Amino acid sequence: MAHELRTPLSIIKGRLEGIQDGVYRAEAEQIDGLLDKVALLERLIEDLRLLALADAGQLALHVEPVNPLQLLEDARASFAHQAEERNIAMRVEAEAVPELTVDPQRIAQVLGNLVNNALRHTPAGGMVTLAVRAGPSEALFEVRDTGSGIAPEDLPRIFDRFYRADPSRARVSGGAGLGLAIARRLVEAHGGRIWAESTPGQGATVRFTLPW
Repeated sequence: MAHELRTPLSIIKGRLEGIQDGVYRAEAEQIDGLLDKVALLERLIEDLRLLALADAGQLALHVEPVNPLQLLEDARASFAHQAEERNIAMRVEAEAVPELTVDPQRIAQVLGNLVNNALRHTPAGGMVTLAVRAGPSEALFEVRDTGSGIAPEDLPRIFDRFYRADPSRARVSGGAGLGLAIARRLVEAHGGRIWAESTPGQGATVRFTLPW
């Protein structure tokens, strides 16, 4: 945690000292770079706050009846531009599923983290699929990609905090390694389960359930 916080702070401090010493000029490019690092810090702190609340059992859920298909359609719409820029197709597969009583913003956050992760690991020309189907006592959601997949030794740990299956990924592109950890805590707060399946070279599937 200290390492994740220290890295952007060190960059901010270094650039501000450079401006102070006249090495850099306080131009738009420098200001934009500093604001990007501040935004990264804000996002990291908010993620850590959410996890701390979940750990303490104090994560507030504002539940209401929600159409599961609408959750998937909203997630697809949110990432449509990003997928188009990367030449990745997105589709929704859904059966007739009854309404769920969940916190729509929190489940949207779960789906957002999963879709963002899937897009990051899917090459151009690939596909990300969002699916939902009904079970006897729960709805089963899936986010599938046609990317590089996850190595068997990494699969049990991908929901751990700060864990990156590929340690070479930059923090700018790969995040802090909290997205899947947050997804797990949010799903569990709703009484559900989350897990991943993958064959290296054949993509990955993350599934989670939400009870009726």
